[in-house]
Amino acid sequence: MKNIYILFILLVIITKDGFGQQDAQYTQYIYNTISVNPAYAGSRDAISITGLYRNQWVGIGGAPVTQTLNIHSPIGQSNKVGLGLSIVNDKIGPTQETYFDIDFSYTINTSVEGQLAFGLKAGGHLLDVNFDALNQYTNTDVLLDTNIDNKFSPNVGVGVYYHTEKWYLGVSAPNLLQTKHFDESALDNSASSFLAAERVNYYLTGGYVFDINETTKFKPAALLKAVSGAPLQVDVSANFLLYDKLTLGLGYRWSAALSAIAGFQISDNLMLGFAYDWETTRLGNTEFNAGSYELVLRYEIFKRKEKIIYPRFF
Repeated sequence: MKNIYILFILLVIITKDGFGQQDAQYTQYIYNTISVNPAYAGSRDAISITGLYRNQWVGIGGAPVTQTLNIHSPIGQSNKVGLGLSIVNDKIGPTQETYFDIDFSYTINTSVEGQLAFGLKAGGHLLDVNFDALNQYTNTDVLLDTNIDNKFSPNVGVGVYYHTEKWYLGVSAPNLLQTKHFDESALDNSASSFLAAERVNYYLTGGYVFDINETTKFKPAALLKAVSGAPLQVDVSANFLLYDKLTLGLGYRWSAALSAIAGFQISDNLMLGFAYDWETTRLGNTEFNAGSYELVLRYEIFKRKEKIIYPRFF
């Protein structure tokens, strides 16, 4: 019988956030679209640099901690080609995965205002598992003898993204390769057996900007994430932009969490955002869980449009 902590590791690899998804989750997904959809690359008509830090389930040892850095920009004078780089570091328990991807997009104009972009993501990720950090009940399990250091797995993803200045809709699958982990055949010469296999995550994102009055704009947004063998994840948010500077909103992750979201456009180039999640599951009722929080910082330079009628709220 395998060590119970191996089951924990596999649960981490298979679920990542406790709800069956493998990709890291974000409350401020409207500011981190390129991590899940490569077709977003170059869509902001500037060199856009975004960093995000997420600390999930604060107070619970080994809970997920995620850092994300991405940069993307249109290339050339036509604005048809976008290029980006995404780096995600995701740590949970004794495991750590680092994703690094190149994002490419090609955009066609479908109308005076509408643009349709097709994206491709290519790269890989490194997996580390430190078995020494576990409290082992037995020293006879050969799977615990050797740590996993920088195990490389390739990655290929695709996406489609349509937007105007007022609304957007995107469909993507950021990782199409179903990497398998922990092949026992190398240990006992038995038939090939895999204790875990990553699955393809599918995303649907969308949002709209409504003009309430001269000083207030309202944007509902949604993210749906589907993966085989797990419940559908649904994130919805309602954000208000005040005086083109201050963003205030609420978010809800179906059967999981309620979120408070705030952002401030410090200057034309710099934006700061914050989100806090309250768990609505039984996990949130424990004294050890102080919720989850995110910080996001976006800096943009060399903007190609001097004035945008509707602020790029996404």
